[in-house]
Amino acid sequence: MNEPQDGLPNDGSGSTSNSIKDSAGKVPVAVPVADGAPVKNRFGVHPDILKLGVVSFLTDLSSEMIFSVFAVFFTTIAGASSALLGLVEGLADFSASALNYFAGWLSDRSGRRKVFALTGYGFSTLAKIILLVSSSIAGLALFRVIERLGKGFRGPPRDAWLSAIAAQGSRGYAFGVHKALDKSGAVIGPLVAYGLLSWLGETRQGFQVLFLVAFVPAVLSILVLSRIKDQPGQRFEREKIGASWRSLSSGFKRFMLPSGVFALAYFSLGFLLLRAHETGFSVTQVVLLYAFFNVTCVIAAPLAGGLGDRIGRSHIVMGGYALYGLINLGLLFAHTQWQLIALFAVYGVFYAIDEAQGKAFITDLEPQRRATAIGVYNFVTGLVYVPASLIAGALWLRSPDLVFGLAAALSLAAILLFLLLRPAGAAGSVAP
Repeated sequence: MNEPQDGLPNDGSGSTSNSIKDSAGKVPVAVPVADGAPVKNRFGVHPDILKLGVVSFLTDLSSEMIFSVFAVFFTTIAGASSALLGLVEGLADFSASALNYFAGWLSDRSGRRKVFALTGYGFSTLAKIILLVSSSIAGLALFRVIERLGKGFRGPPRDAWLSAIAAQGSRGYAFGVHKALDKSGAVIGPLVAYGLLSWLGETRQGFQVLFLVAFVPAVLSILVLSRIKDQPGQRFEREKIGASWRSLSSGFKRFMLPSGVFALAYFSLGFLLLRAHETGFSVTQVVLLYAFFNVTCVIAAPLAGGLGDRIGRSHIVMGGYALYGLINLGLLFAHTQWQLIALFAVYGVFYAIDEAQGKAFITDLEPQRRATAIGVYNFVTGLVYVPASLIAGALWLRSPDLVFGLAAALSLAAILLFLLLRPAGAAGSVAP
């Protein structure tokens, strides 16, 4: 594999290129510097992106079999309160980001991606063993937190790996394709959970069988990842962890402020699933509703990515903020099942934008230390998720409408900050 030269991002064909963004934040098609034979793309993306997508598919198939029922199992079977759920979800979000900065810095320092991604996926898989031996509140909380630590460690090196092998002019589409494969597992996972619970019953024993079945694809994901060839990045061997932040682009640093405000509005999906349960959906119907949300995400992810490549990811990111605000306004007035079904569909579109295009936007703003930038982003937003989930849990006890109203207001504030700070710059340029 060819490594990036002089800090230039690899375009996915074994080449490097210079590029700038226009005032809308759009990334034009890169002009390659021929230094090797191009790799034949499949479905418009580098084949390794599809392979990494399969790894994410298997991991999500496993995880979402569990997460689709976790909030309900935690509160109704194990007997925990909604406030405790908020605390656990906040800690889980924090643990998912706690190692992000460190993992990103290690990856950029060494230039290695695969070893850190493999470590993270392996850690998450091992954490699921807890569910096989304990169904207590403490055991469930411990699993939720430890499993997310693995996610945090694998995220930055994997996303930097993706950005290095994705053609610059279609990077948003590449991230969208990967997210579509990732969330395809989240579609099938809840359906498998629904089938198992329908067959075995919504009992403690039924859930134990579900957790055992979920462990199998997690192990398979490790086997697939181990056979993918690494894509090394540029090394920053002598750079200390504190110095890496100072080296990041000013555009990325400006992006962190609206991102932090928006993260404060981003309460756990578990509360939305609880709202559905309170509206009259059974546990198994909540699982189907969760699968439906993931279907819309799978469909929307490549489309949103392609749109971002054409009109600029600044517009896509702000569109995601606006969509989330509208969803929360809708939840203030949604009291029937069909209204919640519609909002879950729109939530899937928002999730596709937020999860994939936000990362693609970061790699535009910081083309050199991508793993570090993604790690910093995940770490900072993860810190904010803790008070966000705690606030949501406390407000939920008084009235769920308070949660939705606050989230809508913070979404608007994030949009205004984004417009004011203009992370892509007045000319939309990024550091070469």
